[in-house]
Amino acid sequence: MGFTRAQLESFRGRTVDDLLPDPLKLLVVGINPGLWTAATNTHFARPGNRFYPALARAAIIDHAFDTRNGISDADRAQMVAVGFGITNLCPRATARAEEVSAAELRHGAERVRRLVQERRPAVVAIAGVTAYRTAFGVPRARLGRQDGDLEGAVLYVVPNPSGLNAHARLDDIAAAFAEAALAAGIPTGGKGAGAPTREYGRD
Repeated sequence: MGFTRAQLESFRGRTVDDLLPDPLKLLVVGINPGLWTAATNTHFARPGNRFYPALARAAIIDHAFDTRNGISDADRAQMVAVGFGITNLCPRATARAEEVSAAELRHGAERVRRLVQERRPAVVAIAGVTAYRTAFGVPRARLGRQDGDLEGAVLYVVPNPSGLNAHARLDDIAAAFAEAALAAGIPTGGKGAGAPTREYGRD
């Protein structure tokens, strides 16, 4: 199934359910839902987004999920089984992440802090270094494992998997998620195992 532009626009401002398994080992924090994500209630659902292909390449999941109509219950169960969760800094859906204000990102950072305090993931991975810098007030932050933690969780900043982010290759994104997953105790295909923290592209 596809959506017309008008149909997608009708989902502007909608929210998407967080994926929060119990126990929660790794919490991935996106910037905000896109319109396709809101239409399907599936994070990172827009065709061309490299999130699920990267997770499959890292062998965190066993195949790249087809998200055009939202992921299946079986696919969602794969994520839940390994303790892989997803939320966003800003809950409202927009056509582009640039539509989210700095104030919304800062407010989202406080919400994420409270969520981490409540759910206690082992690792938090924020997708997008530019959004992370703004949201958490760390203008010189770089991709990879951060020096400090986030409310007791090991903190990573990973590349934004959006197809609009031309700076990061699929292999870079897969390696970044693999490193964060391994730190959280989630099995992977070995990508990133023992690898030092490094930059995986610029965003």
